[in-house]
Amino acid sequence: MRPSGRKLSEMRPISIETGVMRHAEGSCLIKVGDTHVLCSASIDEKVPPFLRGTGQGWVTAEYGMLPRATNTRMRREAAQGKQGGRTVEIQRLIGRSLRASVDRLALGERQITVDCDVIQADGGTRCAAITGGFVALRLAVNKLMDAGLLRSDPLTDHVAAVSCGIYAGQLVLDLDYAEDSEAGTDGNFVLTGAGRMVEVQMSAEGATFSRDEMNGLLALADQGVAELVAAQKDALT
Repeated sequence: MRPSGRKLSEMRPISIETGVMRHAEGSCLIKVGDTHVLCSASIDEKVPPFLRGTGQGWVTAEYGMLPRATNTRMRREAAQGKQGGRTVEIQRLIGRSLRASVDRLALGERQITVDCDVIQADGGTRCAAITGGFVALRLAVNKLMDAGLLRSDPLTDHVAAVSCGIYAGQLVLDLDYAEDSEAGTDGNFVLTGAGRMVEVQMSAEGATFSRDEMNGLLALADQGVAELVAAQKDALT
């Protein structure tokens, strides 16, 4: 039995509310169970120096957690004077994942920055950030298209992410914190709407896993991402 009482292949409840920030070109609040992430997308009509004159755009991301997103208060990273290694790794993952859905030539020489701020954490924050970050990105691109600033849609497919793992000897979908902290194996799966893989992060924590188990986790991820993409589409209609 999972601590939440969910079935092995059952996702937490998913909700995505769009237009939650007045000034951002695209924004949403995504809730996956008790993990809540505020995502916004901001358009800048210039690109980093390494892309100037190439005709290509760029999508990047920043990630952070509010001090009381968890059960004990964390110091703000700004107060410490630098970002932690985990934060840097996660925001790079979000940026890579979102760029997988972008035709950067079609985007033109502009940058879209997606900010993902965790306001409540219960496992799977990076996955929720990627899933909600795509919705914010889609809304920002829609504004560019509505303004006639793009000749074609630069977004080629949806992108979403979900965690899967082996908890108490069972393959489970969408780990919450209670499961993630005890899982023998856990992984994050970033997939496109068409089911193509963008990135897979898997590690054994106390117990190794077999190829068959890895394939089983990937099958669960396919199911979970399909549900997340459906939620993205519902939010965007």
